[in-house]
Amino acid sequence: MPTLVISGTAYELVGDLITIGRAPDNIIVIRDPSVSSHHTQLYLVGETYRLKDLDSTNGTRVNGIPTTETALRFDDRIRFGAVEARYEPDASGSRPLPQLDEIEANPAELSVAPADFANASPFPRQKDQKDPTPCCSYFSGA
Repeated sequence: MPTLVISGTAYELVGDLITIGRAPDNIIVIRDPSVSSHHTQLYLVGETYRLKDLDSTNGTRVNGIPTTETALRFDDRIRFGAVEARYEPDASGSRPLPQLDEIEANPAELSVAPADFANASPFPRQKDQKDPTPCCSYFSGA
């Protein structure tokens, strides 16, 4: 179920048209002087809510951008006047991933490379190179 989180309170969006504002006849009432009486509406188009500013005095911003109308996406930050909100299109999308069952690994009974096994390294083997200068002749005084 899509939700709108305003000041830590989650409002489930269940209707085709959700009105937001300071007046008591709104579906979501925000009691803040920076919010207009009828500030914004959310309306359902398919499975997505669209936001429409209702010519509010202090405006509506989505992700910091002044907006008159836009489609809402996961984790959009909405500002009604001075009040911050966050849109979550589906609460199941914000749940942690389920725990995986523990995989039981059994060690091999025999650990021998197959007879036709080749080195899997993409790098050629280094050839043993002898240092042309003996390491100790300088110090031995020879």
